[in-house]
Amino acid sequence: MLYGIAAATAALLCTAVLAAALRLPAQRAHILDRRRQRPLPLLGGLAVVAVTCLVAGMGEWTRVAPLGDGVAELLIAAAAVAGLGLVADVWRLRARVLVAGTVVAAACVVPYDETGVPGGLLAVGWIVLATLAFKGLDHADGLAGTVGVVTAFGAGACAAAEVMDGLAVLLSVVAAALTGFLMHNWHPARIGLGACGSLFTGFVLSSAVVFTRAGYDIGPSAAVVFCLGAVAVADALLVVLARGVARRPLLRRGPDHLAHRLRRLGLTPQGSVVLLGAGSFSSVLVGVLVHTGWTGGQAVLWVAGGVVVAVLALLLIPVPQGRRSASTQVSGHLRVRNG
Repeated sequence: MLYGIAAATAALLCTAVLAAALRLPAQRAHILDRRRQRPLPLLGGLAVVAVTCLVAGMGEWTRVAPLGDGVAELLIAAAAVAGLGLVADVWRLRARVLVAGTVVAAACVVPYDETGVPGGLLAVGWIVLATLAFKGLDHADGLAGTVGVVTAFGAGACAAAEVMDGLAVLLSVVAAALTGFLMHNWHPARIGLGACGSLFTGFVLSSAVVFTRAGYDIGPSAAVVFCLGAVAVADALLVVLARGVARRPLLRRGPDHLAHRLRRLGLTPQGSVVLLGAGSFSSVLVGVLVHTGWTGGQAVLWVAGGVVVAVLALLLIPVPQGRRSASTQVSGHLRVRNG
């Protein structure tokens, strides 16, 4: 317990300091995003990844807080996915490469001895989809970090209920690192998460939920993992439907995500993030209660109904047809990314 508190505190402070230190190098190297018509450095995710791996690795190396079976491999695979995301932040990288790399990493961490082969394949699919959906949340200041902190606490509670102490400590470190990052990412953000940090966070969270539900029936497990990723799922579903209806390319960036549409309803950037964070807290709480047996699985229907209603309602909000935008981050010069 004491080590967990110390590790979380160290992760929060170190990430805050490192994110601030990486801001200027990112600007000088032109590793930038365009966020509401202003350039945004993108190495904040690197700070989250580096500090999380360092703090969790120290606990494993000193054996003060060993990560446990499979968790060290999970962290290594997540770091590899983050490295792929860092390449995408610095240079052009096709989406299929990110997907393929995430598939390989997910296939290496799923505990097939507990899930079985069919369940393991479903778990791989969920990890990939959830990781990419979480990357989509990095379209507004503070949103991915806020949802990541809430989800990390929820997944950590599930891990603690299963007496997976190492996994619970890792998730607390992730939550603390994201909190330190949010000190610089709340609107108006001074540094962004980028593909490096968003892919890393999404991969760790989705894989952690798979670990905690391994050995349970597929139906209840699907309900729990859906609740813990409801906001990311809603955002991805909204984007897919909106671009499908408008017959626009799925991978072309545009202002049609959750926070974009909420802002067109009159919410401030901070207000939209607070609202989505509250929605994430509600759905995660339901997932934790279902996992621990404090409530029945029928509670998940309320979360699913809320997601459907929200997506359909926001789908009716028109999206302005502006200039075309590039789909990746930049190196050497700034390419516009709407967000």
